[in-house]
Amino acid sequence: MKIGFDPKKYLEEQSKFILERVNDYDKLYLEFGGKLLFDMHAKRVLPGFDENAKIKLLQKLKDKLEVIICVYAGDIERNKIRGDFGITYDLDVLRLIDDLRSYGLDVNSVVITRYEDQPSANIFMNKLERRNIKVYTHRATKGYPTDVDTIVSDEGYGKNPYIETTKPIVVVTAPGPGSGKLATCLSQLYHENKNGKIAGYSKFETFPVWNVPLKHPLNIAYEAATVDLKDINMIDSFHVDAYNQIAVNYNRDIETFPVLKRIIERITKKESVFKSPTDMGVNRVGYGIVDDEVVQEASKQEIIRRYFKVACEYKKGYADTDSLERIKLIMEELSLKPEDRKVVLPARERSTKLKEEEGENCVGSAMAIELNDGTILTGKASEVMDAAAAALLNAIKYYGNISDEIHLISPVILEPIRELKCKMSGNSTSYLNSEEILIALSICAATNHTAQIAMEKLLMLKNCQAHSTTILSAVDEQTYRQLGIDVTSDAEFASESLYYNN
Repeated sequence: MKIGFDPKKYLEEQSKFILERVNDYDKLYLEFGGKLLFDMHAKRVLPGFDENAKIKLLQKLKDKLEVIICVYAGDIERNKIRGDFGITYDLDVLRLIDDLRSYGLDVNSVVITRYEDQPSANIFMNKLERRNIKVYTHRATKGYPTDVDTIVSDEGYGKNPYIETTKPIVVVTAPGPGSGKLATCLSQLYHENKNGKIAGYSKFETFPVWNVPLKHPLNIAYEAATVDLKDINMIDSFHVDAYNQIAVNYNRDIETFPVLKRIIERITKKESVFKSPTDMGVNRVGYGIVDDEVVQEASKQEIIRRYFKVACEYKKGYADTDSLERIKLIMEELSLKPEDRKVVLPARERSTKLKEEEGENCVGSAMAIELNDGTILTGKASEVMDAAAAALLNAIKYYGNISDEIHLISPVILEPIRELKCKMSGNSTSYLNSEEILIALSICAATNHTAQIAMEKLLMLKNCQAHSTTILSAVDEQTYRQLGIDVTSDAEFASESLYYNN
């Protein structure tokens, strides 16, 4: 893989800049946007970026910081799913606590925001408190966003309980957007200043990259990743007016800046040091780019992946028409086609060939995988396994230099698993998915040396690219994600079944 980003340079620059900002205050509340861990979007668009760079940055500063995690009560109530992990936001909070602790970081508490006594939120609070994790609840702020007098009063932020903190940097993070991080920071600023402490606010948001051109594919890839939020990159006019310097930000930050500036000035009772929303940020990721051409190409590929993702979500009913039309416009803006993703045509060609061989009634589910050496292999669905599972087996056979004619998994192992699955699911045509095939392979590996060799090659699939001609099951998608394979799908279901096709 060609490298376009220097993670070491980035970490040095970023930590230095945060410490400089901390020196201005007794305490700095640092709102962390995006993903604190496993930032796969950044890794894909900035080849060379460490997916856990942010957490390693915080680890360097761990003696000076503690973490508050926010989660919106409404997201808990409706079981909102974090797409990249396939888990609900409340479970992601638990995962985040475990991961932060594994890096030696101090988790202060969890804040349930916009709390309205939701039953699911109450259960989650009980779960946390019974594991000795401090929990606070913040209700919707009265008067927000326009009535500054009410917001900055005992009826506004003053209604929220004060969260006791002891370290100079307080990182406020969350499982996803709209979790109430900003409101929590401002509420704390209100209480700190009321108690006579000099507290400040800054924002750590990786994208869009403020010192990269507005129409750079890297910034457009951010728009593609947030089509559901309807984020639009814009020139920060406040920054241009203040410094005569072009800076890129996004619409929500620019629109809310005047009100946010007034709120901070009312809290601190002095003129804000921030002249623009870009000023509020501590984002130095642009300084880590070492090969712009590599970053541009990686960003274009990410946009195509996002196109397939939105198209599939629209087909499944999760995305709206506006999101689908928006991602299409983004593709057109950069003159991109779905076929510009190398694995798309081989997968579709294999599918077409299957239909020709087996008749039009054949769905022709096929999967193509591009390996790290550039080789493209395919797999097809059969009565035994789906296309995703077949492609995985073909890939590890290739890496293990194992002949196609050799069966890695004995029928003695396969058939009982298939039979059990049919009985449990009630579906007489159940074939095995990639997770089930890998479990069967691991069983065979205990007594079969060839299967063991194949199993050992699974790690070589990390960073490979894959495409399916039909929408993947949730299990297949999760398995590929866990293996580190970037996978996309055409927006076509594998069968006419409504329940058994999920």
